[in-house]
Amino acid sequence: MTLALETQALTKRYGRRLALDAVDLAVEPGTVFGVIGPNGAGKTTTMRLLLDIIRPTSGSARVLGQDPRQGGVELRRRIGFLPGELRLEGRVTGRALLKHYAEISGPVAPGVVDSLAQRLDLDLSRQVRKLSKGNKQKLGVVQAFMHQPDLLVLDEPTSGLDPLVQQEFLTMVREAKNNGQTVFLSSHVLSEIQQAADSVAILRAGRIVTVSDVDTLRATALRRVNATIADATADAVRTAFARDQHLAELTITAGDSLTIAGTLEGDIDPFVKAIAAFTVVDLRVEEPDLEESVLGLYAKESTDD
Repeated sequence: MTLALETQALTKRYGRRLALDAVDLAVEPGTVFGVIGPNGAGKTTTMRLLLDIIRPTSGSARVLGQDPRQGGVELRRRIGFLPGELRLEGRVTGRALLKHYAEISGPVAPGVVDSLAQRLDLDLSRQVRKLSKGNKQKLGVVQAFMHQPDLLVLDEPTSGLDPLVQQEFLTMVREAKNNGQTVFLSSHVLSEIQQAADSVAILRAGRIVTVSDVDTLRATALRRVNATIADATADAVRTAFARDQHLAELTITAGDSLTIAGTLEGDIDPFVKAIAAFTVVDLRVEEPDLEESVLGLYAKESTDD
């Protein structure tokens, strides 16, 4: 089987700065592969190398079975790309701009552009220069998807999109996968990757910390919890929590009512079952930011080194 994407010791230097350090990736066709990491981790650099926008210092890459430096126009027409820093300007309408892109990317089936625009609530009759950041991002999404490419490379694709449109975008990603297309996307939002991806690579400082399936990543995910409980004592709550070691790390504060707060790793079910024995007045469960969510993996990498 020919891999959709493959890199071997892919490295990029800018003078003394190492932007990407010997990255090995293997992405199977017809899957959704997510890359997460903080700013400067190397996500965008990886994508630009795969698309031959920039050239590697060393190492190699293959895209849809070809060397991206030699694939030429035919390879590029099989790819849909949404850059992380999308700049769209001009007095032309969104429809006119997409028509221009269609002439470059290859045939677009009749009705596809209008269907995508309707799903994303995008007005194609407006001039591009008058569009908000979110609507420009929608236009970028449409141009990436409209020719139904074999490979979609999407750098921070939901940036600027409202929550409803984000969910529609994730539906489009799942449909692309079901259609046999490969999706390679980056994000700062861990929950977004969890919803969309089959496999995930975590990058930090140009290095891969780990590559895992989404179920494994979800099992180690962190959540902030904050619950208010009435008619209970702190000792009673501690007794209920004693059945599960990771619940013992939560802070219990007494007052007019009990407040339970802290960060949980992995399965949240034991926490929900433990507090269900009491009268729960309020409950909040929040996902920490990406940096905090993968902090344990980063710490493990440092220990292994």
